[in-house]
Amino acid sequence: MLEGPLMELVSPVISTETTQKAHYAPPWQDMSIIGVAGSSGSGKTSLAVEIVKSLSLPWVIILSMDSFYKSLTSEQNALAHANEYDLDSPSSLDFDLLVERLQELKQGKRADIPTYSFEQHQRQKETVSIYSPHVVILEGILALQDPRVLDMLDLKIFVEADADVCLSRRIVRDVRDRGRTIEGTIKQWFAYVKPVFQQYVEPQRIVADVIIPRGMKNKMAITMVVNQIRQLLEEKSARHNAELMRLGRQVEDEPFSARIEFMEQKPQVRAMSTILRSPTTEQVDFAFYLDRLAALLVERALDRHHFVPVHVTTPQELQYNGLRSSGKVSAVAILRGGSCLETGLKRTLPDCLTGRLLIQSNYRTGEPELHFLKLFPDIASHETVLLLDSQMSSGGAALMAVRILVDHGVEEKKIVFVTCLAGRIGVKRLTSVFPEISVVAGNVADDHEERWIEKRYFGC
Repeated sequence: MLEGPLMELVSPVISTETTQKAHYAPPWQDMSIIGVAGSSGSGKTSLAVEIVKSLSLPWVIILSMDSFYKSLTSEQNALAHANEYDLDSPSSLDFDLLVERLQELKQGKRADIPTYSFEQHQRQKETVSIYSPHVVILEGILALQDPRVLDMLDLKIFVEADADVCLSRRIVRDVRDRGRTIEGTIKQWFAYVKPVFQQYVEPQRIVADVIIPRGMKNKMAITMVVNQIRQLLEEKSARHNAELMRLGRQVEDEPFSARIEFMEQKPQVRAMSTILRSPTTEQVDFAFYLDRLAALLVERALDRHHFVPVHVTTPQELQYNGLRSSGKVSAVAILRGGSCLETGLKRTLPDCLTGRLLIQSNYRTGEPELHFLKLFPDIASHETVLLLDSQMSSGGAALMAVRILVDHGVEEKKIVFVTCLAGRIGVKRLTSVFPEISVVAGNVADDHEERWIEKRYFGC
């Protein structure tokens, strides 16, 4: 049987609580914005796509200003369908909404981006949610036009192309994607697009940091921009890691929060822990006993759920003063470790809704990175949200996961973090930043211990 920190006896609840809330900013807070402007048909979108492909990172995205066109009145709509309405001037775009959404993303919040139909010339009811990009490439003919947007840009790019090439590209796009005719596109080009270019688009060259001729064909310029974005991301990563280390030093000598509960190490729990830690335990037995431990942890976590009094009459006609759940309980698994606890969760709450977060540590920097999330739209209204992870060491992934839930409207006090092993510094770090959450853990682990539970549970 293994001895040492992993097997030490820990009282179920430690009674001192950290009162001062520490600061933590996820890597996507104060995101970088790259503005890409240029004439219609100059290759802005193709350039942005090529940059994203070259980086091949899920947190670098393209935001098209086409999404922020204003809906037209019936009179304006009739003119637009007759190609007699100016859709290229600044007045056709909702810059106020664009600035609002960019500010939300800068603050690390979720932003709902409108969708626009060029065939109907109307904004649609559906929106697209964007959350946690580290870099946004904002592309549009007037991406460098509004002073409020300019103040938020980290890099300003102007794309140049021959006017005849721009017109030919515009004809192909409008006929293929926007339900227009060749004649109508040419009419609109000379009536509105070309004058707007001379009055509003071309002057943006003055404020651009980089002017790129030939768009996506200019491989040297693309390489330069990609390298600049990589440098921005590396700086953000270094700042994030430094902040995690600072938090660790800040709470190292602090006592555990009163909202942390470690399972009492009674004989049954110690026996299960011994089986789980033994290198001779078969994978099927390991999974069986971890499922048992997970069910016990979920049961303890549900003690943090809110219940309300209820009176029932039994089949024997007796009155019973009981309790019932005050609201919905859901769970969010941090993949892949959190999946180890789901069988135990379902044994306790068979119909529990479960969301997913894929947070993985960068193999070079050790920084936690969000790759995927799927949460229920009404999660903010759930009475209790169980956040599941089989093992927490430094607490970086847990910090990020809780921040994601809070950004999606879940109150801190409704979150219960459930884990088999919690690192001393990691769990202190978590509760110093989010002092109102609850933590239920099987035992204390070393902060630098390698994650091993999911490897043994899944056999790989």
